[in-house]
Amino acid sequence: MTTQATIEPKAPTDISSPGSGVYVQFGCGLCAPAGWINFDASYTLAYERLPIVGKLYTKNSRRFPREVRFGDIVEGLPLPPESASGVYASHVLEHLSHGDCLRALRNTYRLLKPGGVFRLIVPDLEIAARDYLALLQKESFDANSAFMEGTALGRKERPRGLRGLVHLWLNSSAHLWMWDAPAMMRALAAQGFRDIRRCQFNDSEDVMFQRVEDPLRFERALAIEARR
Repeated sequence: MTTQATIEPKAPTDISSPGSGVYVQFGCGLCAPAGWINFDASYTLAYERLPIVGKLYTKNSRRFPREVRFGDIVEGLPLPPESASGVYASHVLEHLSHGDCLRALRNTYRLLKPGGVFRLIVPDLEIAARDYLALLQKESFDANSAFMEGTALGRKERPRGLRGLVHLWLNSSAHLWMWDAPAMMRALAAQGFRDIRRCQFNDSEDVMFQRVEDPLRFERALAIEARR
């Protein structure tokens, strides 16, 4: 398992006062902080917003907040180009295919103002791979299962029947492509991003990110900040 030196969060410098710009979160789930425009492309959200029948289904006994808008970063969000001061995506991009992820990064770049900040978090493939190899060295019979379950790259069982298929459609949690730091940094650079670096919880100079970041999402994860 990889270890990293502890980095103390920097005291935020208010280079973008709260409320002075447009801040966009995509793949927000149930997280919809004030001051952010929050989008999610979940089929569950689309279903919940249907008249009448949408009231019959909830995800984990909780409904999406009313502030969450339906929007797909792969197809492009309904916002003007170069309109966002900051964009945030936490544990979203791993649910996209490789090609769709590159499209999402391209659309994020277009959405940001020059100098705008993009912060992303994805599960770290390097950590999962090192854990897998460590278990193999211990001759563990669980190494394979631990890797597949930990990376969400496979399913032990396939849902069957109409009810199972509907549940699978509304709860797509599978990971379609995993990332390590070199691959993600290269993908960001290819879209035009600059000042690309690994980041930590609450170390952004823009205080608006403090409203949306959760320290638990940074655990065993790859977090990167980049600017347009």
